[in-house]
Formats: sequence, structure tokens, C-alpha cells
Amino acid sequence: MAEIRDEWRARVAAALEGMRKEKSIDVPAIGMSAVSAETPPDPAMGDVGFPMFAFAKAFRMGPPQIAAEVVRRLAEDTSTAALGTVKQVGPYVNAFLSRSYVAGNTLAAVAAAGDSYGKLDILAGQRIMIEFSSPNTNKPLHLGHLRNDALGESVSRILAFSGAEVFKVNIVNNRGIHICKSMLAYQKFFAGKTPESEGVKSDRFVGDCYVAFNTYAKEHPEEAEREAQDLLIAWEAGDAKVRELWARMNGWAENGIKQTYARTGVSFDKIYYESETYLKGKDEILAGLEKGIFYREDDGSVWVDLAPINLDKKVLLRKDGTALYMTQDIGTAIHRHADWDFNRLIYVVGSEQQYHFKVLFYVLQKLGYEWSKDLYHLSYGMVNLPEGKMKSREGTVVDGDDLINSLRDGALEEIQAKGREEAVGDPADVAEKIALGALHYFLLQTTPTKDMIFNPKESLSFQGNTGPYLQYMGARISSILRKVEAECAFDAAGNATAGALAGGSVKAELLTDEAEWELLKAIGDYPQQVARAAENRDPSAISASLYDTAKCFSRFYHDCPILAAGNPDLARTRLELARATRSVLKSGMKLALVPFLETM
Repeated sequence: MAEIRDEWRARVAAALEGMRKEKSIDVPAIGMSAVSAETPPDPAMGDVGFPMFAFAKAFRMGPPQIAAEVVRRLAEDTSTAALGTVKQVGPYVNAFLSRSYVAGNTLAAVAAAGDSYGKLDILAGQRIMIEFSSPNTNKPLHLGHLRNDALGESVSRILAFSGAEVFKVNIVNNRGIHICKSMLAYQKFFAGKTPESEGVKSDRFVGDCYVAFNTYAKEHPEEAEREAQDLLIAWEAGDAKVRELWARMNGWAENGIKQTYARTGVSFDKIYYESETYLKGKDEILAGLEKGIFYREDDGSVWVDLAPINLDKKVLLRKDGTALYMTQDIGTAIHRHADWDFNRLIYVVGSEQQYHFKVLFYVLQKLGYEWSKDLYHLSYGMVNLPEGKMKSREGTVVDGDDLINSLRDGALEEIQAKGREEAVGDPADVAEKIALGALHYFLLQTTPTKDMIFNPKESLSFQGNTGPYLQYMGARISSILRKVEAECAFDAAGNATAGALAGGSVKAELLTDEAEWELLKAIGDYPQQVARAAENRDPSAISASLYDTAKCFSRFYHDCPILAAGNPDLARTRLELARATRSVLKSGMKLALVPFLETM
């Protein structure tokens, strides 16, 4: 689709350039990049529209008059007929694409690429590091983490699919007062117990300690805070017993978190630890102070003036010389660039940290790091449940594993209710994949910047804009292909020798039904949506494309029988269209972290 749209853009540009020359208009030559393309609101108006507003001033003509002249010139060119027809719709030049041309090119492109259809090279040569997840080792991953992880993993796959070399990193927040609070609660209320002895997943066990500290702090606020601070001081002093407990509890938390990563298909190329990075950056700030980049207040603290970016000021070193999170992140960014020379570093972090990253990027720029211009904050909104906001310390956060388990159990009940246990093969495995599809698709169908409510019941629906709906369509097409294999015989070259397809061949010009055309357009548009998702770091473009394709296939399957087409050529061509749909679904679902299912 992109190729024929670009060909039309080029021809419209050529017509405009011809008019410019004839009228001796003193403006730069009009090339394809000057012509924008839009999709008309009504398919009856055309498949692609080219607005003429941008040329009205230079041509001293109304956009409708320009459109009429462009249409006249295009119609005179007999070679245009191979691409379709064109007409004026007000200020627009609207093209009706040649359906046989689009069908032939699209089916050939998908057949050649298979499940890699849509793969691009627009980011070839780019080295992109992406940081996401950043869990704390005092609790298991919760729903908020799951949105972060889904965004980070999906964007990573989309960027790699678009030609970039991607390096996924994670920084584990494994030190600080919040970690010491879990440690203190363990000493007081869980001493001698282990995740194994309690029959609890190891990260959940540590999270229970954190909740217990909060209960204790409500009853003894001053004492609880003082004791936690004492543990932090002991940790920083290298106290052997404190360090041993810290390492043991961190190990429990991290092992449990890694299990959730494996379950959800999330992985990293390198993991950093705050305990190894929290001292980094201090020397950079002191060097900047000597150069006059920063300044020292009377109490000895070091600050940066943020007036050039319309902010106030920010402390970078406390009066006692200790570092802050900002200091640490400055040092970590510099360390990472030395580790892996990136063209761009993307931070997947919630929108509440927008100020932090504005300051971070500015400070690195002030320190003279040229690559600071290549840093990007992929900001995303809050995610909650219909019941309301979640709070870790009060134990009201939804454990990620518990949520997936609940979705899995719901999917298993649906399989059992429909008596599909034997048909799906391994009901528990299929239910798990349906749960992951429901979760990830729901989290990724919304533009990252928006807050969202995750509704478990809606996400599991097998109808509408959901992951299970996509999985059902993929399984349905797979079933069609299996039926064809069972009912038709094929030779070594793949030609049908018996059955409804016998003697048939792919003839794109036979795809004339409206349902076939809408499906072809959805398939042809997929690479463009991959490019859009990569450019905007927004997986919702992929989700929308998948849903559109699935809906179009549903209509096609209803209106256009395949084996019962009554014509071997038409049957074979429609089968090829079904195969192409399956390839798009498999490709896009992988990018959207939705497991593809052969049976459901």
C-alpha cells in the first residue's frame, strides 16, 4: 500500500510542478515531500486524498481550483490508469487505487516475507538503549510494573523490527530506606522464616515484610523510622550481619521478579544495580562545580540553576556531600554510554518523573556530553483497577502474578465451559497464553501518555478490541489452513491436485468484493503502522492495526467463502488472502506481546 500511495503522491507532485513551471511561480520546485496524503473519512470518496491547501498562496488559486487542474492533468496521463482513477472532491485530489494492482503487490509481498511481513530498515544503523522496569527489591512486580514492562518490551521489539540494534537494560533499586524497612520487619516479625517455609513466592514474601513494616510504623511511627534509618547507616558502613540479611532478602526478591519476567516474556541484555551505581555522579558534579557550571549554597550544598529551561533550581549534592537520585542518574547515564555507545537512550518511566528527566537531560548537556541530546523520556500514565488507586505499603497493590493467575483461571473456566479441553491440547498452557494476551493487549492498546483503568473482565472478552479476540481470529485462520491441508492434495511445488483448489492459481484481479478490498487495505497498511509505532514509540498503533485486520477478516470470512467459492482460482486466491492475514496477525501479535495460538 505504501508504494502505490507514494506513486500517487509523486504523480500529484509532478502535476503541481508542471503548473508551477507554466505559471512561472517563484517558489522552490514541488517534490513528493511537499504533498501530504490522508485517508478520506468515507471510502466512497476515495482510498487516499491529497489536500491542496498548502499551494493556494503560491498559485494564487483556491484549493478546489488547484485540485480540479491536478485531476485534469492526471487524467490525461494514460499510464495513471494502471494505478487507479482520480477525482476532485472539493479542495482534495482523491485517488481510487487499482484493486488488482494493490491485491497483487500485497499478496506477493506477504508471501515473500511470511511472518516477517512489515519488517523495516528505517532505523538501520541506529543503536538504541532502552531502560525499563526498574523494580524495587522490597516487593513483587505489580500492575504498574506490568504496564512499564509491556511498554518497554514491546517498544524494544518494534524498534528492532524497524532495523535498529536494541540494547535492553534494567536498573534494580536494591538499596535505600525502603529496602531497610522490609529488612527491619523481617528481623522483628519473620526471623527464621523463609519463602519455602511459608509456601510463598519469594518476592511476595519480601513484599509481605514491607507491608508488615507499615503496620508497625502506624503503631510506632518515630521508633520505626529511627530503626530503619539505623539499618541504612549500618548497611552503608558495611556491617556484615546487615549486609548478609540484605543480600539474602534481595536474592529472594530478585529471584521472584525474574520468574515473573520469564512468565511475561520480558528480558534484558544487562541489569544494573543501584547498590553499584548510587555513588556514581558525585565526581561529575564536583568537576562541574569547579568549572562554574553549578554553584554552592551557604550551607555547603551544590545546586544547578534551571532558569534557562524555565524551572527554578535543583540540589545535586546535599550539604553533607552525599548524593541524591539525580546525582546517581547522572553518573549512571555516563557509565552506560561508556558501556554501550548508543545513538539514543530511552527511559520508560511514569509521567510523574517528567521533571526529573528534564533536569537530568539539562545537567548532562551542561556537563558537555553531546549525546545528552539523544536521551528520551518515554512517559506513561498511571494504571489502576476499577476499584481505585493501589498502594504498596498498605498491601492494596495487585501483585502481577496474582493478576495473571486470575486471568488464567478465568480463561480456563471459559475453555472448560465450552468443552474445548481436548481440542486445545493443553488447557492450562492455552489459558496462560490467553491471560498474557489479554493483559498485554489491554495495556498496550492505549497511548502510553494516557492514564488507564485495567478491567480484567473486559480484557478477557473473546469479542471486541481484546487480545483473546485476536488470538481467536489467528486460531480460526489456522483451522482453515488445516482444513485445506486435510481436504486438498498438493504436489511438491505446492500446487493443488485434488479438492476445491485443484488446478487453481492465485489471480489477484478476482478479489473484487468490498470485504476483500477492506481486508487487503488493512494488510497493506500494516508496515506503515509499524513505522508509525517506531517513530512515536507507541505500540497502540500496532494494536489498532491488528484489531482492524481481525475485524476485516471476520467480515471477509462471513461474506467470501474460500473452499466453497465455486472457482478454483478464486478459492486459491482467497486462501492466499487468509494466509496473508495470518502472517500479519503473527507478526503484529509478537510485537504486542500477545501469544499466537494455533487452536483455541
